[in-house]
Amino acid sequence: MSRAPQPFDPAVRSDERLVLDAEAVRAWSARTAEALGRERAAIDAINVFPVADGDTGTNLYLTADAAHRAVEAVFAAPGASGASAPDTADAARAMAHGALLGARGNSGTILSQLLRSMAGVLAEGADGDHLARALAAAARAAREAVAHPQEGTILTVATAAATGCADGGTLPDVARRAHEGARAALEATPDQLAVLGRAGVVDAGGQGLVAVLGALVETVTGRAPEALPPSPAPAPPPVGTEEGCGPGGEGPGYEVLYLLEAEDAAVELLKARLDALGDSLVVVGGDGLWNVHVHVDDAGAAVEAGIEAGRPHRIRITHFASTAPAPEAGRADAAPAPARGERAHRAVVAVLPGEGLAGLCAEAGATTVQARPGEPPAGDDLLAAVRRAHAREVVLLPNDTDLRAAAANAAERARAEGIRVALIPTRAAVQGIAALAVHEPDRSFDEDVVAMTAAAGATRYAELAVAERQSFTSAGVCQAGDVLGLIEGDVAVIGQDLTDTARTVLDRMLQAGGELVTLVVADGTPPGLAATLETHVRRGYLAVDTVTYHAGEGAPPLLIGVE
Repeated sequence: MSRAPQPFDPAVRSDERLVLDAEAVRAWSARTAEALGRERAAIDAINVFPVADGDTGTNLYLTADAAHRAVEAVFAAPGASGASAPDTADAARAMAHGALLGARGNSGTILSQLLRSMAGVLAEGADGDHLARALAAAARAAREAVAHPQEGTILTVATAAATGCADGGTLPDVARRAHEGARAALEATPDQLAVLGRAGVVDAGGQGLVAVLGALVETVTGRAPEALPPSPAPAPPPVGTEEGCGPGGEGPGYEVLYLLEAEDAAVELLKARLDALGDSLVVVGGDGLWNVHVHVDDAGAAVEAGIEAGRPHRIRITHFASTAPAPEAGRADAAPAPARGERAHRAVVAVLPGEGLAGLCAEAGATTVQARPGEPPAGDDLLAAVRRAHAREVVLLPNDTDLRAAAANAAERARAEGIRVALIPTRAAVQGIAALAVHEPDRSFDEDVVAMTAAAGATRYAELAVAERQSFTSAGVCQAGDVLGLIEGDVAVIGQDLTDTARTVLDRMLQAGGELVTLVVADGTPPGLAATLETHVRRGYLAVDTVTYHAGEGAPPLLIGVE
């Protein structure tokens, strides 16, 4: 039975919380992302189950980062103060929804289910007893989501956390006992799962969950629990007992993940079909939106099963023997520069409006050319940038229809100098960002260009501008000062307010479907514009995520991309 928190408890320190309010959920999400970011390399290093592919820490971090960004979006939404401020239910649901949309890998998918189940209980109450019930519900739901639960994994650690605090109590006490139970269970995982015992390590997913609960303890008590001792490097498997997936291993060769819009009955049939195709099957979610994870040999069949069940989104297929996918543009460190005088293997040259956007893509490894208002770069400027990239192979992204001729001229002149140049006819900066996000310099040049071209081509684009004079447009007559919404280069909307016009443009673009909205906001736009649009997308389009970049000065007020 749930007990209401008392106004004063002498056993509780003044810096401890008795209720997990919205601000506490926000702090917990931030500390979780920070803790997993700090420990990602150590967790990756001990990842030997279910596949020894060294990415569990990274997957957990990316999942937690998506969850935290969703919580921050709720707090940044217009009106998120005073009487309309987010409550515990709002913050917890946002954390769970963000994790569901951003879940990566086996452990990340399970973590998203844990958070989803906790959010359902915390919406009813946020004291210690409710936290204990939330952890119990989460442990049960996570086991139900996994087709064939194994002991000695993150599931075991989640169950131990719930068991450790089953009697309830104050919020700090419940959090501490959950963490202590999880930590003890983690230490026992090598004795429960043979592959861990042979490698001499604890379960990587379980260690990540201990970090999540440690962040919760620090949030509600004000003090971080004692850190786990450093994990030893896993012992190599004995000769003839190689573990892992793909050629030479013991399991399927591909990891397949996708978001799925489908009814419950269709998902039950999907589980049975995917279970017959492979292993490590985890299906989490509900209310029409699911995250599907499975290891298979026939990746196409796994995707086809999702298409038959409903509408799959954000399909990701990874071959376990291949290199890791390229980082997202703007979130990766630039590749190390080649030694002076030595040509790099490959480079990307991109034309971009605004100092902020140019800096963002430069951080992702691109050589950038800034396009200033009224001063488009000439062919000589683009050729100079290709030379400055100092690479044997160059992908050129003009990001403007009007620059295609100049870019083609620069490419021809560079080829005459012995540089292999591929011109991808991107028509907007958001298409260039999409292309850069899938750029992989380690694959063949042709394959890289095809992937980047496909990503750019799959991105519809729009721009908002302010009319300088009265003129006739494809949407009617506009007056000086009107806000113009241009979709694919044509005026589609004429409005009076930038925010309202942007919402109308977004709705028109998303009528044709979409999975990711990219917003590029310039200086001088109304405060909270990006947050308003992110909230609009989140409320109106269930499976669509948003990412925002700041272009700084010298760019149109707003650029929109829909992938």
